Amino acid sequence: MLSYRHAFHAGNFADVFKHVVLHCALECLVRKPTPLLYMDTHAGAGRYALDGHMASSAREADGGAARVLAESGAPAGVGHYLAQIRSMNPPGRLTHYPGSPEIARGLLRDEDRMVLCELHPADHAALAALFAQRPRTQVLASDGLAALKSQLPPAERRGLVLIDPPYERAEEYRLVATALPEGLKRFATGTYLLWYPRLPGDAAAPMLKRLGNGLSAPTLRLELALGPAGDRPGMDGCGMLVVNPPWGLEAAMREALPWLAAHLGRRGARTKIEWLVPPRAN
Repeated sequence: MLSYRHAFHAGNFADVFKHVVLHCALECLVRKPTPLLYMDTHAGAGRYALDGHMASSAREADGGAARVLAESGAPAGVGHYLAQIRSMNPPGRLTHYPGSPEIARGLLRDEDRMVLCELHPADHAALAALFAQRPRTQVLASDGLAALKSQLPPAERRGLVLIDPPYERAEEYRLVATALPEGLKRFATGTYLLWYPRLPGDAAAPMLKRLGNGLSAPTLRLELALGPAGDRPGMDGCGMLVVNPPWGLEAAMREALPWLAAHLGRRGARTKIEWLVPPRAN
């Protein structure tokens, strides 16, 4: 149950995709002056040394963050994310990669609160140490999906919840499809980001169908595929559902995702930007 370690995959193409969406969504939300909650259900260690034994053995960042850092002409939504990556690394080098909690910390204000959930003992300890000095931050050694019940609705009445399980077990798709609607019942106006992999056999399809039929809040579906369907084994694409997307996010994604496909993918790389649950007409 606790075998997954994100350090093996830090900075890969899926991280780039996920963190560009997260960065853009938070940029949109912090334009309003009122405080908000950022909650991360599967926070990991928070920051990853790419020369560490786990990351260096896989070095998936070479095909992800390192590749886009070497490119120029990125649209604003990608460029701001890249600026944050550069700020925590030596000039011209990529030695560390931020997890989603660090991406969020770079955008949140002092008045914004963070709730970070991580069950793996080693990753929880690293995460707690990394955020020990940040006020208004809880680092919980708890199941993030279960924590939605105790943490929502937030006192701030505004917030973003990132749901990013490893999907090592088939059961996780079912658990997510239950937890997200339950979270919405408690916090109907919150923004939720749900990451999912695209794998041979399309294990995510039943979850997406269930959520498409069961959610009533506007839900944007974003996907990035590195090449034609089925031409490579393993995870060759990923997606994100954005429930209650903040104003401006869709436009930013229509610029960012084609650029990511062009610089991360192969011939036949493609993106998808569509409404799984369309906004209601006024």
